[in-house]
Amino acid sequence: MLNFRTLSAVATVGMAVVLASAGCSSSTSDSSTGSASASASETASGGSSGSAGAIDPASAAQLQQVIDDVRVQFKAPGVQAGVWTGDGEWIGSSGVAEVDTTQPVTPADHSRIGSITKTMTATVILQLIDEGKIAFDDVIDTYVPGMPNGSTATIKNLLEMQTGIPTYTGGTPVVDQYAADPTTAFTPQQLVDSVKDKPAMFAPGTQFFYSNTNYVLLGMVIEKVTGTSIADNFGERLLTPLGMTQTSVPGTSTVLPEPFLSGVSTQTNPEGTIKDATNWNPSLAFTAGEVISTLDDLHKWGVALGTGEGILTPATQQLRVDSVKTTVPPNSPERSYGMGIVNTAGWLGHTGEIPGYNTVVNHDPATGTTIVVMVNSDITGGTEAKPVAPAVAAFEGLAEVMAGAGSPSASAPSG
Repeated sequence: MLNFRTLSAVATVGMAVVLASAGCSSSTSDSSTGSASASASETASGGSSGSAGAIDPASAAQLQQVIDDVRVQFKAPGVQAGVWTGDGEWIGSSGVAEVDTTQPVTPADHSRIGSITKTMTATVILQLIDEGKIAFDDVIDTYVPGMPNGSTATIKNLLEMQTGIPTYTGGTPVVDQYAADPTTAFTPQQLVDSVKDKPAMFAPGTQFFYSNTNYVLLGMVIEKVTGTSIADNFGERLLTPLGMTQTSVPGTSTVLPEPFLSGVSTQTNPEGTIKDATNWNPSLAFTAGEVISTLDDLHKWGVALGTGEGILTPATQQLRVDSVKTTVPPNSPERSYGMGIVNTAGWLGHTGEIPGYNTVVNHDPATGTTIVVMVNSDITGGTEAKPVAPAVAAFEGLAEVMAGAGSPSASAPSG
């Protein structure tokens, strides 16, 4: 069975923190291929830039060291990151945009952002609730009948991953199809149908479980209620108002806009061998993870997600922020999942994992700092029980540098 650890298992079990200074290496990459990638990366141009006087040179050097170390540690082709404060910015890159080339990673590069898509899906749902077109207490059977817990699981449960509906990204026919041919196109209905015969995992509202099915269902609700596509909804409601001109919803297209990062993965058959995942079909993820974006656009999104500016009313944004205060297990005050938004010790954002790519966007409301990390590999480190994603490791290191001491913990549910 194909293990979609980057779409479900990493998020379910949580991520152990590996700071950039830890110096341990990933054991999940093929050593010869990984070494070749690292060697190619070392020949590519990279480095950092920042606003003069905003982030001091010593801190800038530390930030660059973080992403250099993560690239080597995880044997990733490339890493890029941005740190934006109220005074200025730092942008850095390390490695290459494509394995076996010297093509540098640049802020213009497009990348698949995986589950960060969920934050957009949830935002549109919250807008539709504000417009009176749907309600938090609506059960999913109203829109997509026949799901496990369909007559009791609500829109609010879907947003907060508390439905008890199994995830379609583990042990289902669509996963088997994708493992055999990752260019296969799927419809949202096929995805949710693959778990209709499975028993519910728990009563809605009693537990947290990261199920991608929840967010595919929310996407289906959006299209049914509005009568227009996800691409149109995201474009009109989110991307255009925020000026996110380089962000797109690919649907069944396997093409990324130029320029782009080429991603590598050990997923699909034969599992464990490193493959070029760049043009694998994103329709398997739909509104749980299909969106494509860039570093600058994700900066805009991180600010909007953390503040609500340009996308939600102040009251609805406050409701969303308050949703991460949930006590439903295994959420905790340090790490919790709200309405399409994750709290990591005060940082608000989400991780994004899809075969070939790993991304993090987080905003700290207390300081106004936003951090974005993009890696063109989904190959994890750590252990099978506690896998560590490269972009998460990079975020932890960057956050530690910016804090000047101590890093926020990421040891509970993630996205």
